[in-house]
Amino acid sequence: MLEVKGLSAAYGQHPALNKASVRVGKGEIVVILGANGAGKSTLLKAISGICEGKVTGSARMNGHELVGMKPDRIVEEGIALVPEGRGIFGDLTVEENLTLGAYSERAKDAERTNLDRVYTLFPKLLERRKQVARTMSGGEQQMVAIGRAMMSNPAILTLDEPSLGLSPLLSKELFQSLRAVRDTGIGILLVEQNAKASLAIADRGYLLENTEIIHEDTGANLAKDPAVQKAYLGGAAAKSARGPTRPGLEPGPRSAEAPDQVGGVAPAPRPAKGPSPSDIAAQAMSGLAPARPAKPAPPPTPRPAPPPAPPVARPAPRPALAATPTPTGIDTASIVAKAASQSSRKGAPPALPPRPAPMPEPPKPARASQPARPMPDLGHHSDRLRDMLEEIETAAQRARDRSRTRTRGKP
Repeated sequence: MLEVKGLSAAYGQHPALNKASVRVGKGEIVVILGANGAGKSTLLKAISGICEGKVTGSARMNGHELVGMKPDRIVEEGIALVPEGRGIFGDLTVEENLTLGAYSERAKDAERTNLDRVYTLFPKLLERRKQVARTMSGGEQQMVAIGRAMMSNPAILTLDEPSLGLSPLLSKELFQSLRAVRDTGIGILLVEQNAKASLAIADRGYLLENTEIIHEDTGANLAKDPAVQKAYLGGAAAKSARGPTRPGLEPGPRSAEAPDQVGGVAPAPRPAKGPSPSDIAAQAMSGLAPARPAKPAPPPTPRPAPPPAPPVARPAPRPALAATPTPTGIDTASIVAKAASQSSRKGAPPALPPRPAPMPEPPKPARASQPARPMPDLGHHSDRLRDMLEEIETAAQRARDRSRTRTRGKP
């Protein structure tokens, strides 16, 4: 069917594919494994005639040379490509996308048959044939891309990373669908990063490294190959579950009882957890020093109790000045505290003289029905107020004197 020999491709001076040889038969799944940049996508583009670089070598389909042929003529020969990223028409419906895949001459006569085959393989597309493609999930869009390629009635279907961006569940459904496509007699050339899933459905596979095909084998043998396991299937975990590898011997199963051996000699067992280094040093020092009998400790001598201290008479606390309003309405306690703080502050501006007390309002004439209340006897309150005012005046005069002294001392 499809036979590729010595196919090379280069973008300017940079080679992307070097003498690759691949073959795909009817009803066969062939997978290409390789790292990013190895040339996998370039191989599919060169076969489909859409490689932008210079392509040399040979790619034959049923004996017809494909290299140098136009892409539409390659489709007529029976090669259909499902590109990476799907490449569907997002604004068209599912049925319109599928119909556009039947534009080739070889597909026009079998358009209805191919459409029924696609709907049989992908029942979801039949349910959503009137739905706009861009509103579908990633897995459903990938089904549209594969179905559109199958509408061209291909003999070989090439797919570039079909499971890219799909969830594990959708990827599983996709690979099951590819197996169903293979059962219809269509050959599949698959480029896929999911090596485990692709090798599970592949008949044969190739390893592509650094633009060159380095190995070919069946899918089952590649899945068991230690090099493939190490590179693509998590070989580190598989290697740890097997015995040590020796020159000329295959790795065998690890025994649960036998320890690891290096050069045929079993390593010494690890010592059990023992005393700490400080405990060992203490034991060594105790062995060097002669043992001395321990002297009995003398009984403690009782000390006479000190005579009780005579009670100290503490002065009675001075009552705080309460903010008692005077008959004139002046809060004397706050005025005294403010004057004291201003006089004790160094470099403070001269204190302003106290504001004159507001004039007391004339007493209202007593009503005829109620007798006038007698004025309360101020008694000791008037003496206390007089003392406070004298203290305020003294503090204010002291602040003015300090201010004059500082003013005279300045040049």
